[in-house]
Amino acid sequence: MFSQPNPWKFGKILTMPDTCPECGQPFEMEVGFWYGTGYVSYGLSFFLSVATFVAWWMLIGLSTEDNRFFWWMGLNAVFLVVMQPWLMRLSRVVWIYFFVTYDADYKQTAVKKFDYETESYYRAKSQEGEGGTQ
Repeated sequence: MFSQPNPWKFGKILTMPDTCPECGQPFEMEVGFWYGTGYVSYGLSFFLSVATFVAWWMLIGLSTEDNRFFWWMGLNAVFLVVMQPWLMRLSRVVWIYFFVTYDADYKQTAVKKFDYETESYYRAKSQEGEGGTQ
């Protein structure tokens, strides 16, 4: 799904082809399609934070007499920052799966489209750029 297999190459984290090379499914089905991935990324980050909190609580424990809670907060923040490229990609995969599910007979099935004006929008934008009128 992504052009660059390494999610930690920061210049190309979200670089994707326009369509799937295998089935031809357009990845951006309408203008601004990927904005919803922010909600998925937030949910995944929240889930990971709860999981690390429970693990910290069970393995190390929490106490009001020392700074163990603040150590968890700091380490969790570092963990989420390090995992952010992976979370961004996973969010895109989950988001597109909400709308386009796996089809075993994809070679005989038409690709799924939502906004039929998306193609004309991008075509018009590219023609504006070529013609110099902006």
